[in-house]
Amino acid sequence: MAAPKYLKRYLRVQRNEMPALFKISERIPVEFEADMPLEELWQVHAREMEKYRMLRKELETGALRALAYPDTSDKLKLLTDGFLELEKASPSLLDLKIAIVDRILESCHCCERRCGVSRKAGEKGFCRLTDSSRIASEFLHMGEEPELVPSHTIFFTGCVFACVYCQNWDISTRPDSGTEVDPRKLAKLIDLRRQHGAKNVNFVTPTPHPHTVLKTVRELSENTPIVWNSNMYHSPEIARLLEGVVDVYLGDFKYGNDACALKYSKVKNYLEVVQPNFEFAYETAEILLRHLVLPGHLDCCTRPIAEWVAEHIPRVRFNLMFQYRPVYRAMEYPEIARGLTFEEEAEAIEIVKEARIEDLLI
Repeated sequence: MAAPKYLKRYLRVQRNEMPALFKISERIPVEFEADMPLEELWQVHAREMEKYRMLRKELETGALRALAYPDTSDKLKLLTDGFLELEKASPSLLDLKIAIVDRILESCHCCERRCGVSRKAGEKGFCRLTDSSRIASEFLHMGEEPELVPSHTIFFTGCVFACVYCQNWDISTRPDSGTEVDPRKLAKLIDLRRQHGAKNVNFVTPTPHPHTVLKTVRELSENTPIVWNSNMYHSPEIARLLEGVVDVYLGDFKYGNDACALKYSKVKNYLEVVQPNFEFAYETAEILLRHLVLPGHLDCCTRPIAEWVAEHIPRVRFNLMFQYRPVYRAMEYPEIARGLTFEEEAEAIEIVKEARIEDLLI
């Protein structure tokens, strides 16, 4: 199986040849007060993100210079070790991001449903979550994409979608199940998994839980790549906070039109939310894009997705997935109440090749 073409920075972080992006953010000093008006916090964030981008560019320029040496890996590791020895700022840009996301929970718009409830006051919106996060499981996952495994996969409960064919429906539909998260304890476990060979930490269904993800990341000691494994339906405000934290977006691109999204996942305005989020992720991190092929949905979903990706975000790893099974409530929808045929799989492969997807994983 060919190595990925477009996850080069992630692979260097994985080998400790580059700092994870959150390691840069936590070394940017920021002056702010948590009780400042939210608009002012955003203004500070915009200003300090410019410093983050400059520092990131300097680090990557230094890495390019190291490529001129025969012992490139050793040079990169020395540069990374030197940077990671720098003292963390207090308060830092990462602290500012956490202060902002805490305020977002007071009128929740973590996702583009924008329920506006005060999760901090115990109110619940579509996801039926307060400000407390719970995880159903965590383990070293060997079944993810080859470049990710072993992946320290952490499954959050709850979801902002209501997919009728959800393979994890027992988790997504039961937000009160699982174990409540203590960010400091979870971070210690992530560090331990990294020391024992995990190539990344993989936050699954994180969209309703950005506050917990950021607070956990702040407590990490190890240089661990951060993977945001999501449906990409987060709000643009959350997208801005994730810049400088997420190394790889493991993003589902489910539908090629809004009608299918509404019918099967009960979500509106699908394309006008996920497409800009993919474009923003493309500019600020790296993407491993997943498309689960649905039976009978090659022309309405697979084809327009492949064509859009090739035109707008061509330098991504594209995983064409044939794992669909008619589980949960799928049998209530006759058109998807079956598995894929061999002919559909072959046609899906032909579609993405015709679209000239450059880095294809099947």
